[in-house]
Amino acid sequence: MSGSAWFVAGSAALASGVEFVEALTIVLAVGFTRRWRDAFEGAIAAAVALAVIVAVLGLGLLQLVPLDALRTVIGTLLLLFGLKWLKKAILRYSGFKALHDEEATFREEVEALRIRGSERGRDWFAVSTAFNGVFLEGLEVVFIVIGMGAAGRALLPATLGAVVAGIIVITAGFALHRPLKSVPENTLKFIVGIMLTSFGTLWMGEGLGVKWWNNDFFIPVLVVGYVVVALLFIGWLKTRTQTRMAS
Repeated sequence: MSGSAWFVAGSAALASGVEFVEALTIVLAVGFTRRWRDAFEGAIAAAVALAVIVAVLGLGLLQLVPLDALRTVIGTLLLLFGLKWLKKAILRYSGFKALHDEEATFREEVEALRIRGSERGRDWFAVSTAFNGVFLEGLEVVFIVIGMGAAGRALLPATLGAVVAGIIVITAGFALHRPLKSVPENTLKFIVGIMLTSFGTLWMGEGLGVKWWNNDFFIPVLVVGYVVVALLFIGWLKTRTQTRMAS
């Protein structure tokens, strides 16, 4: 693969890994509280639906939409999406927003399932809970895979990156039989936010006719620039937090 394809695959893997961790928490809650068959049926049905979306939309975009228009639109969306992730990570690092707690999410899902009660035969509430958890979290994975893959003409590397991340997260989760609370989720979201923002900036610029120095290999320059700006924001917000606590 080319250097840019490796960037796409790695970014897709990191972004997908974060979403897979959150989806796995819901599937584990269903499995431990109800039946594993219900959890697996819901998760597999969601995975099939997401795979169809990737195949239809991804290949359709590559074949039907001109590259410049594709990069302008998807680059803009990736930029906005990346800035959203980056904003959350910065606020959590600076103490303005609480860190995401997979253990707390797991307990909430378990309690909701227990309150609902079980059903005879196939437990459709449990199946739908697993389906919704995987499908909703997976939609963000689909957006990232299609966006990065289509705009970068690297749909296969982006898909493979997401698949590898999914295999790693699922294997670790079921091997440990617990939510992956030790995963540095905010750090991953910070990195992914940087990568998505950088790719979005590059591709939006290319779609609008900007000639970047060294083409796709200008991405590391964008990454460094966004990291510096993000760290400055974190330092500034931490100072504000400390001032507010002191007063």
